[in-house]
Parts: sequence; structure tokens; C-alpha cells
Amino acid sequence: MKKNSLIILPLAGLAIVFFFVFFNRQEKEITLDQYLARKAVNLSEGNDLDKLIEKASDKRLVLLGEASHGTHEYYKWRGKISKRLISEKGFNFILVEGDFASLYELNRYVKGIDKDSSSAIDVLSKLDRWPQWMWGNHETAKLAQWLKEHNKNLPMEKRAGFYGMDVYDEWRSKRVVIDFLKNKDSSLYEKVKELYSCFFPYEDDSWEYAVAVRNGVVNCSEESQKVVEIIEGNRSLLSDLSEDDYFYLLQNSYVVKHAEQFYRKSVAGMRSDSWNARVYHMHKSAKRLLELYGDDSKGIVWAHNTHIGDSSFTSMIEANQVNIGQLSREHLGADNVFLVGFTTYKGTVQAGGSWGSRREVMTIPEAQENSIEDILYRTGKSSFYLIFDEKDREHEEMMTPRGNRAVGVVYNPAAEPRQYVPTVVPKRYDALVFFKETKALDPIN
Repeated sequence: MKKNSLIILPLAGLAIVFFFVFFNRQEKEITLDQYLARKAVNLSEGNDLDKLIEKASDKRLVLLGEASHGTHEYYKWRGKISKRLISEKGFNFILVEGDFASLYELNRYVKGIDKDSSSAIDVLSKLDRWPQWMWGNHETAKLAQWLKEHNKNLPMEKRAGFYGMDVYDEWRSKRVVIDFLKNKDSSLYEKVKELYSCFFPYEDDSWEYAVAVRNGVVNCSEESQKVVEIIEGNRSLLSDLSEDDYFYLLQNSYVVKHAEQFYRKSVAGMRSDSWNARVYHMHKSAKRLLELYGDDSKGIVWAHNTHIGDSSFTSMIEANQVNIGQLSREHLGADNVFLVGFTTYKGTVQAGGSWGSRREVMTIPEAQENSIEDILYRTGKSSFYLIFDEKDREHEEMMTPRGNRAVGVVYNPAAEPRQYVPTVVPKRYDALVFFKETKALDPIN
């Protein structure tokens, strides 16, 4: 009996070794698209999001991206994710790549502060800065109506908000600050009005201001900074303001400050500095909202993949460009942030041929060969998501930089080869949502 056991045990050990060698060999022999097909979580209805929601549930910030600004599926599924994070996991706000002052009217609506607007469509139809379709669409309106319904029986401090975080529409923010102070404190009003008068020769045209500075006119950087300091240093004089109203006033002054930097550096040819000025404003906007909602607060950010995917794992690092994804990981810790990219193989999109031009439904052609979109298409699945883990981050082909589609509000399908960002995908994102074919947003106007 003992003699037979000595024979059987080594044979069993050899079988185990053979199994692992064979298994690992098989793993190496399968193609990347086959590897990803095994990982894919099919996406067709809300319950399919369970794994992603669970992974994101305890993060301080969940950042939801998009490969293009005018695509229906990205808004639809970011909406589904956001609803579940807010209703099931206690998330406090949605912060989007949009104008602060104008979108604050939607925040007032979903919180029940605005009693005059009849619907979210009513609020969003008043957006008047190009590209209006980016937030003036039926997809956003549906989410806003849901938010309003979700909030209606909650105390004000528990109501989920909707905010913009960009530096654009800065002239509206100037007027908001001046008008707000005019009705609150005459001495502060006079000081701020005098400081902002630096901008008034260029009324409503920051590009004209930036060109004048490039041509030798003294800039308004110091003046815009002083307004921020006045508001921050005089909270006691504005003690009758609620925390929300004070945040609104202060945030508008930050928009003016960082917009001034953005436009001035853009015209001066400081491309990376202008990009970073805008990005730092976005990142700090998220930080201020987390502070506004309290120590245990959690937020959701909607922005382009170039903003939410960690830039240190893309070609952006070569240009010294940062983004919200990278800064959020650095500030909050990677374990407290969840970055979700969204992309497509082909479809249609709302976009303009140039800045300020008429919007069009444009065709997004089939993805470039060997881009991540091409690899995902080869899985044969229509729509799914991937959640990346350490195994993926040790996989040689997964860690190979690949083009990742990036379409803006200005788009030229003929320039398709330039619409990709070289990316180490499982490092740039924590998860990636893919659609084989997408369609254009449904604008309100």
C-alpha cells in the first residue's frame, strides 16, 4: 500500500504541473480579442451594470468619460450609472464638462429651488452658448427630470446636484459676481466692479482680450485674482448667504480667474499651459464640491476621455498635459477614484465642422486597425464593459500602447487618423465601456 502511494503522489503532482503549464501556454496563445471577450460583461439592460456599480460604490470620485461629445449611448449609460450611484450608493452630485453659470440653473431646478421652470427641457432650451447640443439634449433632460423626482422628498442638504465645471461662459460669470454683490454689499460691489472694469473694453470677447494682451496691453490676471481674494476674505460680510449661494458666488469668481489664464495662454501659443489652466480649474471644482457636501461626500464627473482617463498613461504626458483623472488619483489616491472610459467602433455624432458652426450629424468611420476600438470590435460582441485588474496590467499585449478614439465638438471625419490618443488602456482607465455602433445625440433645439 505504501509503495503504491509513492507512485501515485508524484503522478498527481506531475498532472498538476502539466495542467498549469498547459493553461498558461493556452493563455499566451489566445489572441488579445479572445482574451478580452472572456473578460467582457455584456451590456444591454440596467442590471448588467451590477459589477461596475459595486466596484465604483465606495469611491470619492467616479469619472465617466466619452470618446465624443455628441453621442447618445454615452449619455444614456452614464445616466444609468449615475442614477444607481446616487440612489443606491449615496453619491451627492454630478459635475459635467459644461459652463458653470448657465448649468447652475439646472442645479436649481433639480433641487427644487427654481419654481418658475416647468421642466428640464424648459431650462436646457435656454442654453445659448455654442455647442448648445452638448447639454441641451433630451438625454440630459431625462436625467435631470429623474434627479428632480429623486430629490423632491429629501431635505435640501441631501439633494443631489448638477453642476458645470468648465472655464467658458466667463462673461456671464463676471456679471453674476457683480450683480450678486450689488444686492448684498455695496462696498464689495464697488471694489469688484472696479477690478472687473479691466475686462470691459473687450465686452463678451475673451479672444479679443487675449490678443490685446499678446500685443502689449497689460493683462487682468491680478485683478481677477483679487476678486477671488475679496470674496474668500469677506465671508463674514456675506454671512446671510447659505453655503450653496456662497459657493455659487465664489465659484463664478474662479471661473473668471482661470478663464483669463486659459485665453491668454492659448493666444500666446502656450498650448499645454492653456490646457492645464482649464484642467486645474475642473479638478479644483470637483474638490470644492466634495468640500461643500462634506467629509463623507462622493461625486460623479462626466467629461471627455481626454479629461477623465489618467493622462500619465497616454501621449499627453509627452506634451506635459495633465487631466482630471491623473490629478484625482494624485489628490485622493488611486483607491478612492474610479475612471471609466467610453468608446465606439463606428456610428454617427453631433458635431460642428468648425468652432461656432452649424451642428451636423456626422459619420464616425470604422476604427483604425489595431486601435483599442478595433480590438474590441473583433470580440464579436455588440456592447459590453471591461473592469481591469492586476492581471491585465501584467499582460504584455494589454500594456502595449494603442490608439484610443477621441472626437471633439469640432470634428472632421476626413482627419480620422489624427483622432486617436496613444494609450496604455488598463492603466489609463479602471474600466472601459464599448459599443460596436453608436448614434448621435437628440438635441432639444
